[in-house]
Amino acid sequence: MRLAVTGREGQVAASLVEAARGRDDVEVVAVGRPVLDLARPDTVFAALEAARPDIVVSAAAYTAVDQAEDEKDLAFAVNATGAGKVAEAAAKLGVPVIHLSTDYVFDGTKDGAYVETDPTAPLGVYGASKLAGEEAVAAANPRHLILRTAWAYSPFGRNFVKTMLRLAAERDEIAVVADQWGNPTSALDIADAILHAAAKLANDKNFAAFGVYHLVGSGDTNWSGFARYILDTSRELGGPYARIRDIATVDYPAKARRPANSRLSTVKFASAFEWTAPQWRRSTVEIVSYLVLGEARRANIQLDQ
Repeated sequence: MRLAVTGREGQVAASLVEAARGRDDVEVVAVGRPVLDLARPDTVFAALEAARPDIVVSAAAYTAVDQAEDEKDLAFAVNATGAGKVAEAAAKLGVPVIHLSTDYVFDGTKDGAYVETDPTAPLGVYGASKLAGEEAVAAANPRHLILRTAWAYSPFGRNFVKTMLRLAAERDEIAVVADQWGNPTSALDIADAILHAAAKLANDKNFAAFGVYHLVGSGDTNWSGFARYILDTSRELGGPYARIRDIATVDYPAKARRPANSRLSTVKFASAFEWTAPQWRRSTVEIVSYLVLGEARRANIQLDQ
């Protein structure tokens, strides 16, 4: 099975390449700029055609949430028009597309976990552009899986775990918001789920359950609780540590509004694909040990999870 994933530097693309390493049943080809540039739609089809995929994974995106408020046209060009072109190219090649979306399509006012059929109401440009991308993907290729994920972290790229470890090495205390809740999600787990789903699509030519799914880590917490667990784990491994001070969202001004509740229910994905993400603490230990200890030493570490 050969997967073409858009983007090279993103967390999911890098995690897919890592997850496929050493396996003889799957090959992952990362296709990114300048060969494939979502802001230049004319590059998309030729780049994907050259990759000769059995399945296309649409992971590249404009993810600068605050900057998107000032770069609306670029955010929509990449996340909506570009995503639609990727799905269209996959359709022309006769293959399914697996597209990554976000919890930011919701406004965060629901009491409890969002399900796929809940009304969408993005609070900012980034969320609106990703929602437009979902619509463009669905319109361009009927054989689509749209996977909404959230709070992604990994050893790759820029993310909350790496930021907390960097700040802990620079200061004694870090202020983190405590009134935004969600599901921390390892990009390595997302990659595992994508490979699992892709195998089902490849093996079941009559698969009919295309559509929107939620895919996040098991369990929830708030940002400050996530930060504490990251740094407690780091300290146990001999890595950087700092105290976490709870603050409210209003105390951390940002250009773009964030949903207060990003919890997503994964019941639909678990039922369709018989796959559930590990508990977020377990995956956090894996990533923190990778970052603090390096690949050579982390396999020998056993922590309470």
